[in-house]
Amino acid sequence: MPRPKSNDKDKLVHLIRVRLNAEVYQKLTDLRKKTDCRSICELVRKILAKQQIIVLHKDVSMSGPMEELALIRRELKSIGININQQTYHFHISQSSSERAFYVSRTAELYRKIDERVMRLLTIVHELSLVWLRK
Repeated sequence: MPRPKSNDKDKLVHLIRVRLNAEVYQKLTDLRKKTDCRSICELVRKILAKQQIIVLHKDVSMSGPMEELALIRRELKSIGININQQTYHFHISQSSSERAFYVSRTAELYRKIDERVMRLLTIVHELSLVWLRK
């Protein structure tokens, strides 16, 4: 499917050439890396048009908690998959001893979920104390 045609007022038809020294060019390059602009030209257009430039910032102090949250998410997902498998086997089993076995294994998986959810709530509480300070 082709890209929709742009309006005449949105087309960039006027060419402006500017020469910069290495220092200014390096400043623009560094600024572009920190923003949502894909090119230096886009950054310069936004500066000239006095448009908003979104500067992206990565908080290094959040790396540890974010990694732990990602790990908990993966663990919860794998536990959920295991519970679905246990439920399937429970429903296709014929004997009551097999069903009791699957019930006990599923209960054990639910206990693991409780531990992970409690850890998750602790991390979210700590993050809320940092981010929601007045």
